[in-house]
Amino acid sequence: MTDSEFMDHAEILLHRVEAACDRISDEDSADIDSQRTGGMVTLVFSNKSQIVINLQKPLHEVWLAARSGGYHYKFDGALWQDTKGQGEFFANLSRLASEQSACPLSF
Repeated sequence: MTDSEFMDHAEILLHRVEAACDRISDEDSADIDSQRTGGMVTLVFSNKSQIVINLQKPLHEVWLAARSGGYHYKFDGALWQDTKGQGEFFANLSRLASEQSACPLSF
């Protein structure tokens, strides 16, 4: 994958995260503030906990930092998969955000 292809796929991922935060805030009781700075999105929950998602362009990875730890994802041509075989990005983000916000969330 070229740097340009990585950035195209990574930007789609970040936009999907931001759109999901807007949808969740509009439709659910959860309040998520998403803040974007360049290639990084920070999700801030009402309990002040955070999840940080950032792009690692040289490695062609997306990193996610949550209370439970750090996770690295690579695009497999269809989905962003954990580099240690622990699942797909949006499924994991849903689980981690649900844990941190103490309410079920779906990205």
